[in-house]
Amino acid sequence: MFAKFIYICCGFKIKHNMKKIFLTIATAALLSVNVFAADGGKKVETTANVSYGVQHAFTADFAGATNVSWTVNKNCQKADFVLDGSKRTAFYNLAGDFLGVTQYVSYDAIPFKSKKIISENYKGYQAAGVIVYQANEAVTADIDPTTYFVDLKSADHEALVRVTGSGNVEFFKQVK
Repeated sequence: MFAKFIYICCGFKIKHNMKKIFLTIATAALLSVNVFAADGGKKVETTANVSYGVQHAFTADFAGATNVSWTVNKNCQKADFVLDGSKRTAFYNLAGDFLGVTQYVSYDAIPFKSKKIISENYKGYQAAGVIVYQANEAVTADIDPTTYFVDLKSADHEALVRVTGSGNVEFFKQVK
């Protein structure tokens, strides 16, 4: 569903606004679970390649997590896991700082104001999936602590929009 988006975002080089771009990369990494499996060019690492500090922090932050699968790339260390029956992904930078966590949520989770804006601006589109990103404010203070990414599909097009915690809707990427 988000495979093309992931491919595009993972190719970004970190430029003048590192934090916003890194958020995009981190979000893209979550969405790329299927891309990593389908694209033999991506490296999937075992926990042996995840830093000890990150493994320790993850165990403390997400006690009770099961089915933990680690991926390390040039931008971050990512753990896909299940906690309380919900699939989630936690992101850590290479220095070991916790960046945030994502999970799939219902379209009903986004603010009513945002749903109204989406219905007005994206007539003919249906929400195909929603991912919520909860950022670690201590590391990423200039980013909304909660951001939703909504995959919108029509018969001919697919777009990804970002919904901020305050309810603003921003076009993020044309997927198809």
